[in-house]
Amino acid sequence: MELRDIEIFLTLAEELHFGRTAERLHLSTPRVSQAIARQERRIGAPLFERTSRKVALTPLGEHLRADLDAGYRRIVEGVVSAKDMAQGGDGTLTFGVLGPMWQELSPITALFRSRHPEVELLMREIRIDEPFEALRNRDVDVALVSFPVEESDLATGPVTFIEPIVLTAGRDHPLAARPSVSLGELNEHTVLPSGLPVPQYWESALSPVPASDTGRTTRMPTREEVLWAVTSGDGVAFACAQAVKYLERADVVYLPIDERPTLRWGLVRRAGQLDRRVGEFSRIAAELGPLELDIALEPAQPSHLYSTR
Repeated sequence: MELRDIEIFLTLAEELHFGRTAERLHLSTPRVSQAIARQERRIGAPLFERTSRKVALTPLGEHLRADLDAGYRRIVEGVVSAKDMAQGGDGTLTFGVLGPMWQELSPITALFRSRHPEVELLMREIRIDEPFEALRNRDVDVALVSFPVEESDLATGPVTFIEPIVLTAGRDHPLAARPSVSLGELNEHTVLPSGLPVPQYWESALSPVPASDTGRTTRMPTREEVLWAVTSGDGVAFACAQAVKYLERADVVYLPIDERPTLRWGLVRRAGQLDRRVGEFSRIAAELGPLELDIALEPAQPSHLYSTR
């Protein structure tokens, strides 16, 4: 098999969808189909079962994936390492971050730079609706994202910092004047979803109380639509405490929660052999973390959020 054909096979074995595989590899769907058909002709048996409803690996396909996966990853990482050596240095380390959270990594990035001045450290912003795409496309080497991460092709590193989960309410809402609220009290109020385009397991991690069942069957609202509903008094919503620091709005208040729920953030990388630079970055994160966010509420409210230690 050619290396590209192996990449197509392994990607389809993961996605189990020809269209998504083509999009991920920047190929046409017919090109993916042709590559798989060519592999099956060479081997002499089907690698995938195809129906109008699903694509699944055959037992032979499962066996081939197990044999090829580790070797393919070593080849790719070896090529990257050789390229770095040919360029006369240790190359670059690119880390991805959601939104403004790169600022919270400054102790880690500063220590990494001091210990490894030979490595060029780069940052790339990750889209919240595609939080793992940059890793899978090898546009970043390691990423800082919310935990948990339930992706079979990715591996998690240390928890980097922990932040409180707070409640967002409109300024005229009955809870707005409270110094804090308890989760039990929210049974009497409409709890809105986050409105963020994230995996369901992230939605669950951010929402200590599930969104209220309003009986509506309309599409999931966007974050701005949720905030509009909050400011209109139609409900309350949970938020990361970083919103107080980076996204504060004049028309909402952020309330601490008595039970002190928290959201964990950590490093994630591609599964397989650990790149030396990613390993060192992760070790420094573990050495310094988990870090805490320095967040304060507005003067009209309590002066600080609860400690996350």
